[in-house]
Amino acid sequence: MPAPRDPAPLPRAAGDAGQVPVSVWLAGQQQSRLQRRGRYVPASLAHPGKMLPALAAHAIATYTRPGELVLDPMCGIGTTLFEATHAGRDAVGIEYESRWGFLAARNLRHATHQGATGHGTVLIGDSRHIAPALETELAGRVALLLTSPPYGRTVHGQAKPTPGGGVAKWDHSYGRDKANLAHQNTGALLAGFTTILRGALPLLRPGATLVITARPWRHQGLLIDFPTAVLDAAIRAGYQPVQRCVALLAAVRDSDLVARGSFFQLQQARAARAHGRPLHLAQHEDVLVLRRPPEAPAGLAGHLADPHSHPADTPAEAERRAA
Repeated sequence: MPAPRDPAPLPRAAGDAGQVPVSVWLAGQQQSRLQRRGRYVPASLAHPGKMLPALAAHAIATYTRPGELVLDPMCGIGTTLFEATHAGRDAVGIEYESRWGFLAARNLRHATHQGATGHGTVLIGDSRHIAPALETELAGRVALLLTSPPYGRTVHGQAKPTPGGGVAKWDHSYGRDKANLAHQNTGALLAGFTTILRGALPLLRPGATLVITARPWRHQGLLIDFPTAVLDAAIRAGYQPVQRCVALLAAVRDSDLVARGSFFQLQQARAARAHGRPLHLAQHEDVLVLRRPPEAPAGLAGHLADPHSHPADTPAEAERRAA
């Protein structure tokens, strides 16, 4: 995907006069593994929930300028950091699981060897605690927070069917630490994600951009609107919504879409259609664009001191919103 030479101006906030433009990002022109081949270290493919490199690169080119700072508080294998340093930006990432944090550091070293001019740092730990601790060093410096919450038990990983032998699965789960948000139910995940975004708010400069990628999933045949629940979490954390974009996972070939469904997505669709339900593949991710207000909303300081003070942050309430 060609990147603009200079960042496009940030679209109007949702409360401004006029209609907010709709944007479709062509993030799936190549398969994920091809976007990483020869660039990322090979072990990167093992992560069960990676952000598309083309999506990260487009967000960084659109909302930042060279030399600015990008933050990902749930950085996984470091896709955000890798693409930021290749684009001449600096980057800081936080990753809960040490396995992926070390891999993100390897990818950053790999980017440097490839000629990346930006500098990146990976911290390993819980962003609910680490992000607020960075305030002394990074307060007001971050131009873009780009991240994606984990999909927990909805990740599929790699699969290979064997005739008469079932389906072999691998790289389809996170680590075993039950404190990891990836293992929480949807409500607890959203509550933790809200806490992370609140804790990161002082690190962003006034007017800085928050970009979150999230996708819907199906549970017992029903489509769960996880992106809207994530958007609500970001608003409750103190950010102002600006734009809701679509990042295509399918490839665009002239007037056709080339779907890139996983084995399990295709299996679900075929089973549903066999029972008379016209199920279609979800071939997009929602890209939620928000901004840090020029001034922190009244009362936010109290929430930062006590991230569980808002009643809507309880797991039960968040679960109801996600459902």
